[in-house]
Amino acid sequence: MNANALPLTKPPFLFEKQILEQGDQISKKLHLLSLQRFPPHARKDLRSFSLSEVAAYLGVSQSHLKKLHLEGKGPIPETSPTGRRTYTAEQMLELRQYLDQHGRSEAKMYVPHRKQGEKLQILAVVNFKGGSGKTTTAAHLAQYLALTGHRVLAVDLDPQASLSSLHGFQPELDQTPSLYDAIRYDGERKPLSEIIQPTNFPGLDIVPANLELQEFEYDTPLAMTDKSSNAGRAFFTRISGALAEVDNRYDVVVIDCPPQLGYLTITALTAATSVLITIHPQMLDVMSMGQFLLMLGGILEPIRSAGAEVNLEWYRYLVTRYEPTDMPQAQMVAFLQTLFGQFILKNQMLKSTAVSDAGITKQTLYEVEKNAMTRSTYERAIGSLDAVNAEIADLIHEAWGR
Repeated sequence: MNANALPLTKPPFLFEKQILEQGDQISKKLHLLSLQRFPPHARKDLRSFSLSEVAAYLGVSQSHLKKLHLEGKGPIPETSPTGRRTYTAEQMLELRQYLDQHGRSEAKMYVPHRKQGEKLQILAVVNFKGGSGKTTTAAHLAQYLALTGHRVLAVDLDPQASLSSLHGFQPELDQTPSLYDAIRYDGERKPLSEIIQPTNFPGLDIVPANLELQEFEYDTPLAMTDKSSNAGRAFFTRISGALAEVDNRYDVVVIDCPPQLGYLTITALTAATSVLITIHPQMLDVMSMGQFLLMLGGILEPIRSAGAEVNLEWYRYLVTRYEPTDMPQAQMVAFLQTLFGQFILKNQMLKSTAVSDAGITKQTLYEVEKNAMTRSTYERAIGSLDAVNAEIADLIHEAWGR
């Protein structure tokens, strides 16, 4: 070896270059998969619902629905050769309207839209830690409320856009606008009505998310230093201001907050009339939630003194991904129930392979065909979800004074 030769040096490892290449690879692969499953401009469809499901969502007996069909009243269901009746989600809404006009009593409201004087209910689903079932909760709650006759707007506030993906939107491909376009500080701000998209569930619309939402976290501190405008110092009014434009179109807004306590989450909380905090009943998760609550309280106090109205009708803790046979989890749930009392929902969202199996195909349990999985597994999971969502729906109705 030549003594005067320069030693060979290893080129520097460029982390940012490598992750950009890997991110590009992932996007291209996902794009190919998405084109196979969802061709350009395709929309998700929705399965039909069995007679028993329709009866449960409408709050009537199966025999009453059969009688309506036999008498030629209401929409005509599809009937299989074996006599099995199924209704589409659109037909469920038609049935609601028919029952509301012809079978309404003082004790029953088939079309549960809010009345004059009843406030738009804005429910923020939050947790400081990822993996708590926050998006799963928000998605199933929004769909359940739509299936039970409410006019619902889902707002995906998480730049990762998981809620949007579950509803068939692909932010990296669709280039659909997000809530950022309705709350940004510059002259390019748009009305929220131009951003809202329909979903495959009648009665449920969505404001999709994309990575651009993260810009709000960077824009807000800069806007606060702008002495020519008060917009930055009043950042906490941005979401409530955007929602005011569509107030009369919806009964309930469900906001899936990002798993961090930033400006987006704070702005959602100050817009909210109710808050749902998801908890995975394990020690580290509960410890993390304790820190989240301390930080949240410490931030909201000065925000309130700056003029924010944090006036909640109610808030609750929801135990998610719960395994009752797991003794440490069962003990943790008992501890939380003792600690929080009435502030913890009576029903828990059980951990189930049915939810994760449906998620593989970007579906929820309200979308997936029941025969795609073991019947007992599906029924256990859907029973848990329905119980949780019905309890939340009751809280919404109570807030209206019903």
